[in-house]
Parts: sequence; structure tokens; C-alpha cells
Amino acid sequence: MPELTSVVELEGVSFAYRAGVRVLEDVSFEVSAGEFVAIAGPNGGGKTTLLRLVLGLERPTTGTVRVFGQVGGKSVDGARIGYLPQRARVVGEAPVTVREVVSTGRLTSAGIWGPLRRSDREAVARAIETVGLSDRADSPLRTLSGGMQQRALIAKALASEPTLLALDEPTTGVDAESQDSLGVLLEELRTQFGVTILYVSHEFGAVEHVVDRIVLVRGGIVYDGPPSGLPGVWHDPSHTHA
Repeated sequence: MPELTSVVELEGVSFAYRAGVRVLEDVSFEVSAGEFVAIAGPNGGGKTTLLRLVLGLERPTTGTVRVFGQVGGKSVDGARIGYLPQRARVVGEAPVTVREVVSTGRLTSAGIWGPLRRSDREAVARAIETVGLSDRADSPLRTLSGGMQQRALIAKALASEPTLLALDEPTTGVDAESQDSLGVLLEELRTQFGVTILYVSHEFGAVEHVVDRIVLVRGGIVYDGPPSGLPGVWHDPSHTHA
């Protein structure tokens, strides 16, 4: 069976909430295996809704969403998708360690109540090593800097060894140095492991130099191409970490 070249396909997709407010209109685009695509746009422009449609968390009002060649929803194998929600956090002051947080990323493999197998523990260790936190694996997550916490949460998304990694506003509340470090990490994931990456943000300075494409969303796709092709404020270096 030939390997799929397209990981994500949207064809004529529109979406409206129950109140009738249309968020997206006639969106069509494709993401190939191994691509690093940034989905950018202003707050309320529809970029997070677009990602939720890809993940099967929302269903399109019209049009078709395919992931790994299958129509989205329960038919898509969730273990193949690593997802970092918008500003994911560990609640409260619980002394949960980095390793414990990352281990929860194996639940799709081990089952909610099942103990971690040796293969699960090895996958957790690899994910922690990949994001450069092996020396902090047994540290409480709350003792880490904001940038390191984001790395731990990315490791959680990587623990299932996904084919597609989806990140929603991963640099919110993270300092500029950590944002740059995150861009380097994501490029390594793409080049070393062939992970397809969808990176959703209202700005893309942290990854502008490593992404293949910027998809600019304002109710629909108003630009789809290399970062260098974006006019005005979207390609102004002074807005790198706005």
C-alpha cells in the first residue's frame, strides 16, 4: 500500500457555531507529510477553530476534513496525533514530576487504567530526552521555568510517538529566548523524525525561519505560502515576539 503524501486535507470547509456566527468560510488546503506549517491570524480569525476541525474536536458545517486519508472524528487514530492545547497547564500546586506528566501521553497506548509497559516507559524517556529535560525528569513541574514547562508538555504530546504534532499558541506566556529555543526544537523534530507539524499562533516569529508555509486565516485563507511572501506587519522583524 503506497505511503500517504497528504496528512491533512480540507476541502470547501465552512464552520458556524449554533448562534449562526460563521467563523470559517470555504477553506481548502492540504498539508503534506513532513511539512512544518504555521497557521497564523488575529484573535477571532478562526485559526484555533481550524485546528479543532483537523483534530476532530469540531465537525464542519459544510465541506470535508480528512486526516491520514480518513474523514475526521472517531475514525482517526488519536495515537498518531500529538496535541498541545492552548496554554496547557498543570492545575494547582500538585508536586507532579516531569516524568509523571509526560507519562500521561502514553494513555492512548497503555489504556486509561493500565500500568505503563516497558515500551511505554522507554517512549516517555525518549520524549523527555528529545526536549532536553532528562536531567529534570524527576523534578516537580511547578519548579521549572515557563519555557521548560512548555517543553515538558510538548514531550507529553510526543510520548505517543505521533505522526502529526499540533500546537495551539505554544509560546503564550513564554519569554523570547524560550520561544526561539522552541523553534529550534520543532525543526529538529521535523528533520530528525519526519513529524508533520501544525503550529497555530497569532504571531510566528519563533518559527518564521524554519516553517515551510504560513497559512494566514481571517475567516478564510487570505494567504498560503512562504513567510517571505507576507506583506507589511506580518513580515516585520520588530513584531517577532509581539
